[in-house]
Formats: sequence, structure tokens, C-alpha cells
Amino acid sequence: MQYISTRGAAPAVDFVTACLAGLAPDGGLYIPESWPQIAPARPEESYIDVATRILSAFAGDAMDVETVRGLCEKAYGEFAHHSVAPLVQAGPNHFIMELHHGPTLAFKDVAMQFIAQLYDHALTLRGERMSVVCATSGDTGGAAAAAFAGARSVDLFILHPHERVSPVQRLFMTTTGAPNVHNFAVDSDFDACQAMVKAMFADRAFAASVGLSGVNSINWARIAAQAVYYATAQAALGPERALRFVVPSGNMGDALAGYVAARCGLLAGFEAVCAVNENRALETLFSTGQMRRQESLATPSPAMDITVPSNFERILFEASGRDPEVVRSVYETYSRSGSAALPERVRGPLSCTGLSAQSVRNAETLAEMARYFDETGTLICPHTAVGTHIARQLPVSEALTVTLSTAHAAKFPETVSEVTGQAVPLPARCAGLSETAEVFRRFPNDLEQIRGAIEAAGTGQ
Repeated sequence: MQYISTRGAAPAVDFVTACLAGLAPDGGLYIPESWPQIAPARPEESYIDVATRILSAFAGDAMDVETVRGLCEKAYGEFAHHSVAPLVQAGPNHFIMELHHGPTLAFKDVAMQFIAQLYDHALTLRGERMSVVCATSGDTGGAAAAAFAGARSVDLFILHPHERVSPVQRLFMTTTGAPNVHNFAVDSDFDACQAMVKAMFADRAFAASVGLSGVNSINWARIAAQAVYYATAQAALGPERALRFVVPSGNMGDALAGYVAARCGLLAGFEAVCAVNENRALETLFSTGQMRRQESLATPSPAMDITVPSNFERILFEASGRDPEVVRSVYETYSRSGSAALPERVRGPLSCTGLSAQSVRNAETLAEMARYFDETGTLICPHTAVGTHIARQLPVSEALTVTLSTAHAAKFPETVSEVTGQAVPLPARCAGLSETAEVFRRFPNDLEQIRGAIEAAGTGQ
């Protein structure tokens, strides 16, 4: 298994190298040179069994199967639910896939726990240490902090938009007490945090000097690990049954994982609706073919307040027939002018990927949270509500609809209480979170100050 860049100007690398690098040196995203064909999951297989098979296929010769199994056992052995990603019926023909049984109550745990094990294993073997930089709109930072806290070979730097994540989301980032976890609250939005991370990678000298790596949703290991729960959903609901996924989306990594699962033969078919909030960048891309830079809007679903969905680059690469010149042209134009039109020749193939996008207004999100509770007696987070609202609007189909529940309602207690009148305490395993001292530093939206803080941490200053 070799991995190539979507922009075509970087050498092919193996799985471990692609994952440790995060971003390719030409600014592109890594993607398999060819899609491995993997036998679908079977109902009798455990989640760890399925994860081992799928991740071993993506690893190829870079890691043996027993090593991958050991990483998966460490990653998923402590999840609160043995199934890791259990399915719950929400109504006729509609299931919820609960992805919030990890340590920080969000779907990001599923991939991040594996990544942390992979990094520590690979870097220890190499005798190396890396600086992992992570921009977060809410859940990625907490998941990374929990996964990498105390890691032997990694210093973790988290950039989050100051006062634009929920208090509980912030607590998961800032209370590990681990000296290798550094939290930076930036006076801007997520898109600015993400842009700073990309700028750091683009500075080759800086990236080399601090051993830079990234675990945002652009990291291939994130995509590979998330493909596993699509496969287990197919096995649980019937190997021949058509499934239609609704995926609350920001950076589009979770929906891309479904596309990857389908390309690898793990699904009976593929249809996924990217459910977005009032930040409609993905909906605009799929409906009009236009990429436009804009300020992100604050919504009740803050982890999705993203206007530059990074993983779309991989879908564009596929829709273009894997033509890196198309990808480079689109993103160079966007970088210069803040807008770019997708070439006509990719619009048709894009519509054939199985992916689409629909948006939900803030008022609809809140109303859905109340309606879902009234119908099921279950509280859901605002991100999940964006998905379940869209699931209600879909045309009747023979396919079973599976909505991904991306976070536990307890991560957004203020919103849940205001909308439903119900208190939603943290699960017992997280109950002491609010009593733990927070550690973070506040920064202006200034790349040089952030870079300086990373360099200083690396030298022990």
C-alpha cells in the first residue's frame, strides 16, 4: 500500500509515513494509490476484529496484522460500549449510530484513540519525537488531548477558537494535567485556527525544526479508522441491505470515511447526505460547484461552524479522475481570490460519488432536539439534531436510514436544558471533569505568536 498526494508533487509513501506526516509536502492530502478491496464485516465479528482487518489492509506491509490488532485493542478496549458504535432504532426505517461512547463523548474518539497508539508505537520504534498540532472546532481537541495525554513521543498543541466551543468541550481539552498537552485559545474562529495549522505545515523549515505533524480530519489514519463503523453498521443491519447515511458534517472527514468504505467493498451501496448547519459551504459546493471564502457563523452546533471543508479535496481528486492538476488549479485559485468554480468536467462525476449536502437552520436544529426527545425520550446533541432533522426530510426509500450521532448530549448541557427543559449530567465516567483545574493560554489571531509558543515548548522554555 502506497499513498499519493492529491496535488501530485510529492513522492508516494507508506501508511505510517503518510499518517505521521498528516499533510503531504506539496500541500495536498494523502490518499491510497489504489483502493484495497476488503471483505465486508460479518455480524459475528467484534469491532476490534473488523478494525484489525480494515486497518491492516490500509497499512499494507508497513505494519503486521498482530501489531495492528494490539493497537486496536488498546484503542477500543476502554470504550463504554462493547460495540464501540452501537445502533439504536429511532423510528420506522431509521437508526441512530451512537459514536459517543469513547472517553470524550464524541465520534472523534474512535479515530483519535487509534492514532495516538499508532504514533506512540511508530515514533518509539524510530526513536523520534513529534509536535502534533491540532485545530479544533470543539471535539477534535478534546479527543486528541485524551488520546495523547502522557504519550512518550508526542507534544500536542491544540488551537481552539476562544469562547466558540461549549464549556464541556473546552474542559475535555484543558483538564488532562499532562505536561505534553498544550492548549491555545485563539481570538478568532475555527477557520482561522485551521489556516494557521496549514501555514505552519507550508513553512518547511519550521515544520522540520519542531517535527510537525497533524491529526485533524485530513490525517489519513482518521479516515481509515472511521471507515470501520460504516462496515459494522452494514454487518449489523444486513450485508445486502441498502443503507442511506446522514452525517453531521464540518470538515467532511466522517462522510468521506463512508465513501472510502464503499470504494473498498465494505458497503452494499453508498448514499450519504452531509448534514450542515447555517454554514452552508458544503451545500453550496455540491449544488452550485462554487467554493467561496466567508466568515463562519456561530450556531448551536459549533463543531460544524466550518466554511472550508478540508476533506472535499480528496473527493475533488476522485471526481477529476485523479487529476492533480485540476486539484492544484482549484485550490490555487481559491487561495488567491477566495473563490473558485469547479470545472464542468468534474460536476457530473461529483454527483455520482453518492455524496450530497443539505443545510438546516438554527431554529430547525433546536426544534428537532425538542421533537426527538418528545418522540423517543432520548436527548441528543445539536449536531446530531442537524442530522435527524434532515433524515425526516428525505424521500421514502427502501434503504434504511442511519444517522450518525456525533456527540453525547451532555457536551452541550446549556443548549439541551434550554430547549428541552431537561438536565443532562455527564456520564459517571466523566463526572469529575468540572472539578478539575483548567490549563490553557489565550492568544490573538497571530501566527508568529503561536509558532513562537510551539518552538518555546519544544525547547522547554
